[in-house]
Amino acid sequence: MLLAAGRGERMRPLTDTIPKPLLMVRGLPLLQWHLQALHEAGVDQVVINTAWLGAQISDHFLSVFGLQRLSDKRKQLSISYSHEGADFGDALETAGGIARALPQLGPVFWLAAGDVFAPDFVFDGAAVSAFIASGHLAHLWLVPNPGHNARGDFGLSADGLALNLPADDPSPRYTYSTIALLRAELFAPPWCDIPAGNPAGIKAPLAPLLRRAMDNGRVSAQVYTGRWTDVGTPERLAELNLTSSNVP
Repeated sequence: MLLAAGRGERMRPLTDTIPKPLLMVRGLPLLQWHLQALHEAGVDQVVINTAWLGAQISDHFLSVFGLQRLSDKRKQLSISYSHEGADFGDALETAGGIARALPQLGPVFWLAAGDVFAPDFVFDGAAVSAFIASGHLAHLWLVPNPGHNARGDFGLSADGLALNLPADDPSPRYTYSTIALLRAELFAPPWCDIPAGNPAGIKAPLAPLLRRAMDNGRVSAQVYTGRWTDVGTPERLAELNLTSSNVP
């Protein structure tokens, strides 16, 4: 699932007429970097949630990505949409949006935010297999803390568990990259009370679910050190595009 429903307030005025996932980063719409990586990894289905100017996203990417020859189905990445804005008038936040899309997702699925640039990240099938075997509810990729989130989000134990550290705990923290493997079970009781499909359009963030699962030792994590940018401001977008010549 790719998250593309946010308003992008900090990116205004750029996002007044263009949804943030369609802003150009190094010659491509930002969301396309994830789609390309998923396609190259052999993923064959993706769900994109939308709200603000969501029709532009579905009009741009349509229902198929990367189809080279009609006779070669291996080249096809099928795209479906969860149009939160059209259904409820606004975005449902991350957990609410995932719950809404849950009937379109499998028991285990990738999650990535459409406003993050991570051109080195590989949606590795081996990571999926390891996650399924682990029994964990989530596996997070954490990154070294950027300047705009110097305190970080979660700790990491020596045996690879994500930690919900108390506010006064001085242990090192890392920033959640917004890339994860998730189990659909995380969006059911006792972790989440939103009915599958979220028919009422309940808004809910993801972090409380993750923290609850961490407190029960059900979330693993690893540090990702590849290129990563939360494209949250016009300045960060401009910086990425100024250094486009450094990208192969």
